[in-house]
Amino acid sequence: MEFSLIDILAIIGSLGLFIFGIKTASESIQKASGNFLSRMLNVMTKNKFSGIFTGFLLTSIIFSSSSTIVMVVSFVNSGLITLVESVSIMLGADIGTTIITWIVSVFGFDQSLSYFFIFLFAIGTPLIFSSKNKLKYVGEFIFGVALLFLGLSLIIKFVPTANEALPIFEYFKKIIPLDFIDNIFFVMIGVILTLALQSSVAAIVLTQVLCFNGLLPFEIAIPLVLGQNFGRTINAELAAMSANVHAKRTARIHSLINIFGFTWMIIVLSTFPIVEIINSIGVQLFSLESVYLAKGAPIGIAIFHSLFNIINTFILVWFIPQLVKLATNNIKSKGETDEKFHLEHLSTGILLTPDVSIFEAQKEIAKFGEIVKRMNGFLKNLIKETETNEINVLLLRIKKYEDITDRIEQDVADYLAKISQGEMNENSSIRIRGMLRIIVNLERIGDIYYQMSKGVERKNQQKTYFTPEQRTKLLNMFDLVELALDNMNQNLNSYYDNISLDKARELENNINQYRKILRKEHFESVEKGEYNFASATIYSDLFNSLEKVGDHIINVSEGVTGEH
Repeated sequence: MEFSLIDILAIIGSLGLFIFGIKTASESIQKASGNFLSRMLNVMTKNKFSGIFTGFLLTSIIFSSSSTIVMVVSFVNSGLITLVESVSIMLGADIGTTIITWIVSVFGFDQSLSYFFIFLFAIGTPLIFSSKNKLKYVGEFIFGVALLFLGLSLIIKFVPTANEALPIFEYFKKIIPLDFIDNIFFVMIGVILTLALQSSVAAIVLTQVLCFNGLLPFEIAIPLVLGQNFGRTINAELAAMSANVHAKRTARIHSLINIFGFTWMIIVLSTFPIVEIINSIGVQLFSLESVYLAKGAPIGIAIFHSLFNIINTFILVWFIPQLVKLATNNIKSKGETDEKFHLEHLSTGILLTPDVSIFEAQKEIAKFGEIVKRMNGFLKNLIKETETNEINVLLLRIKKYEDITDRIEQDVADYLAKISQGEMNENSSIRIRGMLRIIVNLERIGDIYYQMSKGVERKNQQKTYFTPEQRTKLLNMFDLVELALDNMNQNLNSYYDNISLDKARELENNINQYRKILRKEHFESVEKGEYNFASATIYSDLFNSLEKVGDHIINVSEGVTGEH
């Protein structure tokens, strides 16, 4: 039977269906779990072994080590876990990624089980059309698993058998046993295959199918799988190239983990009879088919894949500080430059499921709140400053920060709009509406501070001065606003579901009451002629503007809780 272009396209299409099944199952389980997975990742990292278990469990649940790694990056960015804690989670994720190969090995190649995806479609289809989101997500998960097995059955069908083998596969059988150079060659082939498919799992499953159909000797499958396991690190490095320093360091640690694993395993593979050892484990320990036979090869690959990642993990778990130090020294931080704007928490370039994406946006909005608080400090210093050069520096800084607030509002709004385009539950929709309200109010605070700075600039140009009493009262009001900003930022950095507005309302009321006192005293002072008209006008504009800032601050906290 001639192997044609149509057959190649059929295999590629089947692999695409398999990958789409994994993607659907992964995303649906994340949507169904809400922010439970994120909280689990935050809580279950008390020590390195619990971190390994967390990474393993999370990756096993969501079928994707990539999603786990991206969650880890977001938590390191937000400061909820340290870079050290993230390493153990990544080590566990490497073990968790082997689960798919076991599922495929156990259920995918058994004729009596391989077609049970038909029944999964029957169960999942009605659930997909459920009006209840939880049931709908469960249906999507079942549907994704069914697509996974449908794709696998089609791969097995379209991949040629030993009788239909191409000459290249016949050549493979003649070069056994492999030497060091041969192992390196097939590792590189495995890396290239992973990069081409953009999925190490799909590449490993294809290798399992090739062995099952008798095209590929098990001895060659082992270095191929080693290369496919290593290939995913390149994808992570490429994804982190345009990201922040935390993402780069996390990707680099993941690369160091796999570089170390690749190095020792390629030496062991070329020195010891690894294939015989795996065969003995399968046949003698678990009473399975020999790895040299079609039925035993897929399980043999799963055994190798798991043992390699488990051994690598329990070697490196004792060297976590060294891995962190290497990555930190290798990826230097450029430092925090106040004048340079960048989105810190949305810079991975990966849009995740709504709940995780909303968490990312929350951290960026928290950073937005800190920027606004700095502007309050700049204005406060501007009121006190008497040196012309320092005044000009502060005026330029306030202008730059106002530009920053404009850009953050636009970029976060665009990000939230992208999240909204996907499917989400009612709670996520309410949360996004609240976040949109928050960023509008934060941007408005930035505008008010800029207008206040222009008022102070006019005062200085007109050679108009505040009395010591005016300056003291303004500074007192700045202090009240700063307390409100501190409370606002505390709310922005907390879990939104746990926020109470009592403190925020109390602080906002304090600002309003003090503004009333200042306004009353101001009118009395003007009537008495205690200061000139120009000074009185700017003074009045400033304390009234600060009261407006207080209004926007309470609006932000109300946006956090979802109140209107």
